Amino acid sequence: MKRSQSRGFTLVELLVVIAIIGVLVGLLLPAVQAAREAARRMSCSNNFKQIGLALHNYHSAYKKLPAQKGGTNNAVGGNQGGNQLRLGWLPQILPFIEQQAVWEQIVNPLAILPDGSLRGAGPWPPMGPQPWRGDYIPWITELPALRCPSDPGRGLPALGRTNYAACQGDAVEYGEVGAWGGSNPMVVQSARAEQIRVAGRGVFVAREYMRFRDILDGLSNTIAAGEIATDLGDRDIRTSPIDGPGSGPLRDNPSWAKDNNKMDPLRPTFWLPGENLVVDNAAGDGARASWARGYHWADGEMHHSGMNTILPPNSECVARVANDSSWGMYPPSSRHQGGVHVLMADGAVQFITDSIEAGDSRAHTVYKDHNPGNAGAESPFGLWGALGTRASKETKSLDTN
Repeated sequence: MKRSQSRGFTLVELLVVIAIIGVLVGLLLPAVQAAREAARRMSCSNNFKQIGLALHNYHSAYKKLPAQKGGTNNAVGGNQGGNQLRLGWLPQILPFIEQQAVWEQIVNPLAILPDGSLRGAGPWPPMGPQPWRGDYIPWITELPALRCPSDPGRGLPALGRTNYAACQGDAVEYGEVGAWGGSNPMVVQSARAEQIRVAGRGVFVAREYMRFRDILDGLSNTIAAGEIATDLGDRDIRTSPIDGPGSGPLRDNPSWAKDNNKMDPLRPTFWLPGENLVVDNAAGDGARASWARGYHWADGEMHHSGMNTILPPNSECVARVANDSSWGMYPPSSRHQGGVHVLMADGAVQFITDSIEAGDSRAHTVYKDHNPGNAGAESPFGLWGALGTRASKETKSLDTN
C-alpha cells in the first residue's frame, strides 16, 4: 500500500510569492501615501474653514475684523510693558475657534511661568507681553487649530507655530507698520498715512480694523488669508527670507532675487550657499526665531503671520529690513503638492495652484508718487493680484479663470 506524501513549497515558489508580495506592496504604498496626504489636506482645509467662520463671528460681535498688529502699548516697561502693538490677527479669534482656555490666559493678567509657578516680579499685562517672549505660556502653546497636518515643523526655536496668514494685498509700501510707527507706534505719521491709503489694498492693513463693508470687490472675490509653510531651518526660499536690496529695487521688481541668481540652480527651492538670509544676520536660535516664516503664531509681523498676492504661491520670500519696517515679498506656501489653500472673505476655502495667472512679476507694485499711484489702480499681478485687493473694482473670480 502506497503512503501519501505531502509536498512542500520549493525555494523557487517561495521566492516567486515573496516577489509578488513585494510588487503589490510597491504598488499600494504610493496609493496609501497619497490617501494620507489627501486626508491631511482635507484636515487643513477644515481648519481654515473654522478660521473663516471665526472671522465672521468676530465681525458679527464687534462689527469689524481683527487687526493685524494690534494689541497694547503700555508706557511701563518690563513684564507690564504690553505687547508693543505687535499682536497678530489670530489671538483675537481664539474664543471663536474653541480655544477659550488659551484666551482666558491672555486676557487675565496672571504671572504664570511654564513650570506652573508664579512670577514674583508681578503679573503679565492684559493681552500679554511681547509675542516673541518664550516665558509666556500662551505664546509657546502649539494650537492644532492653527496648524496644517502636512507641515512637519515642530518645537524650538519657533515658540507656537501657525500655517495661516493674513492677506495684506498686492502692494508693499509701509505694509508692515501701516500709518502708525516711528518712535511712537501709537501716533499716526501723516506721510505714512498718505502712502498706506494707496498701498493698503488688502483685507488686512497693519494696525487698522477693516470691515466687510470695506471689501467693495465682494467677499467671494477677495482673499482674506492664505496658507504658509513654517521654517525647518533648511534655507527654503519659501520660509527663510533673504535680505533684499534697498526699498526701491525690491518694490519695483518683485523678482529681484530671481533676476540676481540668488537661488541654487541645482535645487531651485533653496537659496544658494552663502546667500545672506535675514535669519543669519544675528547669531543663535533667537535670530532664526525672529524672522522665520510661520513662527510666533501670535506675532503680527508680516513674515510670521502675513502674506501678499504679488509673487505666485510657493515663490521666494524676500524681506526688506530697515528701521522699524520689515516688509517684503511674502507669498503663501504649503507642504501640499502643487499649490496652497486660501480663505476667501466669504468663508470659502479654495485651493490655488502655483500656476495661477499672476501678471508681470517684474512690474512695480502700486504706491504713491508712482504711476499709477492711486488706491483703485488695477493690479499688475493679474488674477492673483486682483484676488488680493479688496476695492479695486476687479471682480475677478476663480470660477471664471
